Amino acid sequence: MRALYPGSFDPLTNGHVDLIERASALFGDVIVAVLCNPSKRPAFSVEERIAQIQASTSHLKGVSVISFDGLSVNCANTHQADLILRGLRAMSDFEYELQIAHTNRSLAETLETVFLATSARHSFLSSSVVKEVARFGGAIDHMVPAEVAKDLNRLFNSAFPPPLK
Repeated sequence: MRALYPGSFDPLTNGHVDLIERASALFGDVIVAVLCNPSKRPAFSVEERIAQIQASTSHLKGVSVISFDGLSVNCANTHQADLILRGLRAMSDFEYELQIAHTNRSLAETLETVFLATSARHSFLSSSVVKEVARFGGAIDHMVPAEVAKDLNRLFNSAFPPPLK
């Protein structure tokens, strides 16, 4: 089975990595698909996000990383994925993801969406929360892989240099 795990991954969190690891064990082939969304202004370029994901999942077999734009169902069809993988942290995620799953099913009747619940230790994580904590100098080492923490610290330390003395 081949799973497509689409998302912006801006940045990749330990919750994402946990889902990729578990999906790799369940499905064999996992394609992590980084969305190019021209209406958003990401902290990291698509190329940087791909590099972060590759570095953070290099220990896994059967995981590949691509970029895409447009609809997830089209990406899944192009890459012959059997299913779309989505992670759930809370009930609010489920309501949104269920609507997207139904929409995708209306566009591609044979493409299933599979939901995996995020591990409890990562249930508070979101890319937005991580960026906010990093922006204000908080500890993020327990939230993101080391490569991503280094990139975030470099990004926000250069954006907000220390005050002059």
